[in-house]
Amino acid sequence: MASTIPESVPAPSADLLQRATAVRQAAMALAQTGDSQRQQALEAMAGALEQDAKAIVAANRADLEAAEHDQLAAALLGRLKLDASKLADAISGLRQVAALADPLGCRQLHTELDEGLILERVSVPLGVVGVIFEARPDAVIQIAALAIRTGNGAILKGGREASRSCQAIVAALHRGLAGTAVAPDTLALLTSRQESLGLLKLDGLVDLIIPRGSKALVEFIQDHTRIPVLGHADGICHQYVDHQVNLDQALRIAIDSKTQYPAACNATETLLVHQEVAAAFLQRAIPAFTAAGVELRGDPAACALGVANAASAADWSTEYLGLVLAVKVVASLEEAMAHIARYGSRHTELICTSNTDTAERFLRTVDSAGVFHNCSSRFADGFRYGFGAELGISTQTMPPRGPVGLEGLITYRYRLRGHGQIAADYGADAGKTRQFRHRPLPL
Repeated sequence: MASTIPESVPAPSADLLQRATAVRQAAMALAQTGDSQRQQALEAMAGALEQDAKAIVAANRADLEAAEHDQLAAALLGRLKLDASKLADAISGLRQVAALADPLGCRQLHTELDEGLILERVSVPLGVVGVIFEARPDAVIQIAALAIRTGNGAILKGGREASRSCQAIVAALHRGLAGTAVAPDTLALLTSRQESLGLLKLDGLVDLIIPRGSKALVEFIQDHTRIPVLGHADGICHQYVDHQVNLDQALRIAIDSKTQYPAACNATETLLVHQEVAAAFLQRAIPAFTAAGVELRGDPAACALGVANAASAADWSTEYLGLVLAVKVVASLEEAMAHIARYGSRHTELICTSNTDTAERFLRTVDSAGVFHNCSSRFADGFRYGFGAELGISTQTMPPRGPVGLEGLITYRYRLRGHGQIAADYGADAGKTRQFRHRPLPL
């Protein structure tokens, strides 16, 4: 996308402005709905998706055939695929989102500033989110569910390779919403490249943009909009195998972290192995990874222990999104953490060790959104965390961080209720008639 986008992003068309305004108005109405109304809307969406499942899978099959003809990269093909099983999982996630506690109207702060002057902070929707993604037609379902559950409108733009799938899904969602308290206009699907560029210029109508795709896509969006952007550029995840470790367990975790879904951003890309167990571990790992179709690329120490291919300097900072794994032998935990600090993308890092002190030091020190001990990196996922779905993964240090669920689409509002008080009456100066109490009240 970034290589073909003009340097100057054009202004949105009149049609796009009209559609975005309609989403904004629908979102304002949605924000006034009750918890049960939004839950019922999600259940209706799930039912419509189930009724249209065969049509959606057929549309996806057509997208896959076209993508294979166009020689789309294997990693993107994996993300594009939406078979009956994957669709069923997405629908299950939608229902899980519906069952979550209402994120709106939650009082986060309650303070009596003075008698009869009461301050509260309450959770509210953001407004309208714009989501631009490559492949990933299931992202439409996830984001639509999270947006409506949190009282937000959503403008969605999928990649050209997923156009048939996205249109079939949105048609089902609109049909499901018809007759509920949530207007179908709450969700809009953009279909052209010019519309996706115009979306970047909709500040005032769109409150947050979420890119889900390549590093080039994310960086282009960050560079060409004034709207806040929530996203991550890379998923360079590491697994460190300590010298005090159950080797069989560490290998099982390594195989799952790399091969369970290699196109995902939470798949490991680099394996760091302590030199004291490197020979024994690689003796097991090399044939296991070879059998799984994984190409290993090692540093000189790893190659001396049997890794067939030499790693280049670029391999340590590459997100393969496929069956390639870089392998490095390290002398210590400190060297492993230093390597992660230099090359990691603050996504997910994991340690395999039987020493709890070593594990705790790793968990406290490594600065990533997810830091795991003796479990697969593939658990870094909103559905697996119990969020029902996720907007994406955020690797920024400011919240939200990691898999972003409902909390990523809410903000808060301060509400102050009084009885005619004015600020001029308050202060420490002589003659001021009032003093603040700042007394906490029950939430």
